[in-house]
Amino acid sequence: MTHDEELVFAALPPAPGRGFADTWWGRGWLQALEDTALENATLLRGRKVARSGAVGAVSVRPGRLTAVVRSGDGTPYRADVLLRRLSGAEWDRLLDTAAREAGHVAALLDHEMPTHLAADAAAAGVDLLPGIGDLEPQCECGEWDHCAHTAALAYQVARLLDADPFVLLLLRGRTEGDLTAELERRNAARATAAPSGPQGEPASEAYARAAVPLPQPPPSETDAPRPPDLGPESAEATGEDGVPGLRDLEFLIADAAARAGRLFAEALRPGHADSAPPPALTVWQDAVRMTAGRPPAPVAARLAEGCGRPGDDLSAAAGAWAYGGGVGLAVLEGEAYGPASEAAARLATAWPDAAGRPLSPAGGGRWSAEGGVVELRFGPDRRWWPFRLRGARWWPAGPPDTAPAAALATALGDEDDGRAADRQARDSNTV
Repeated sequence: MTHDEELVFAALPPAPGRGFADTWWGRGWLQALEDTALENATLLRGRKVARSGAVGAVSVRPGRLTAVVRSGDGTPYRADVLLRRLSGAEWDRLLDTAAREAGHVAALLDHEMPTHLAADAAAAGVDLLPGIGDLEPQCECGEWDHCAHTAALAYQVARLLDADPFVLLLLRGRTEGDLTAELERRNAARATAAPSGPQGEPASEAYARAAVPLPQPPPSETDAPRPPDLGPESAEATGEDGVPGLRDLEFLIADAAARAGRLFAEALRPGHADSAPPPALTVWQDAVRMTAGRPPAPVAARLAEGCGRPGDDLSAAAGAWAYGGGVGLAVLEGEAYGPASEAAARLATAWPDAAGRPLSPAGGGRWSAEGGVVELRFGPDRRWWPFRLRGARWWPAGPPDTAPAAALATALGDEDDGRAADRQARDSNTV
């Protein structure tokens, strides 16, 4: 850190075979970049430069990102990406929006960007994430639009945003210290302004009203979906203190706590009471979801046994779930694709020359490349999902992307790096 309104991040190591963003705000940043750039080829070169570790230390300050980026021949170029700072009035509306919801403040203090805060801010006329054309490039190489150097810088910054959304807020004009102090001040002012003394209505009036009809009873135990049966205790699942199944219990407690936290955050969202409840998960889907949480190997093995599917099936499905939840699993299993006509139109935009197009139809929402060992699938979320064939099974090769060329680059990658990444993904979910 050089001064209060600048953060300097050391150069990140090379990142072959991995996505640049896992969080929704990191993906939103990349969406703005990919919607702005005029050439897909430029984005592909930028991704390659960023993956190679050629982006130096990144300076983040209000309205500007700066880094020295080396080209393929080693020539250094100063690259800048500019983003408009929010006005004082916009900051007031944003801070008022955040202070109204305790969940927003708690999430920000935990270095997370709640989706509802972004939606509420947009309703108040404040756009946190950049939109089309908001990321303005400047580079010593002389390109007037995004070049490989500014694209590489923007891709690298997506990794920084994933770790800390305050990087985006600093770009918009406020430091983390300023924001937390102002949020605390506004919370204290709200608490002071709150009326004191007992609130509500007299009990006699409340009891005089007609009783509200009770909701329908919950489903019986026989009707409710059951989690996979972990089966009898085994020596492998015994904790160090000799208590059987301790690791099972620890994992299930952590999983339940995480789900409860997500449900609580969802319940705080405005309009939640009017939204339809999500569909119940099947035994297979719940086993996949829990395996994506990387349980201990004995727990993963018993999950595989409980759902009745081979271990590799569960590992591949857990990888798809980690990249996109139920949508990722549906795409992997061929249960849901986006409109084929829309997919074809987007491929034609990405590669106008049909003869030079690297993808060929493989049926449904699938397109094949590299002799059939690499595949893109157009999902119902209108994103391209990359896959690689390993043996007789398709494995997710990385996170989905709105640009087919970018998804293809993820699917192709470096073959050695791709195999290593797949081994790592399978090892992390060994069953």
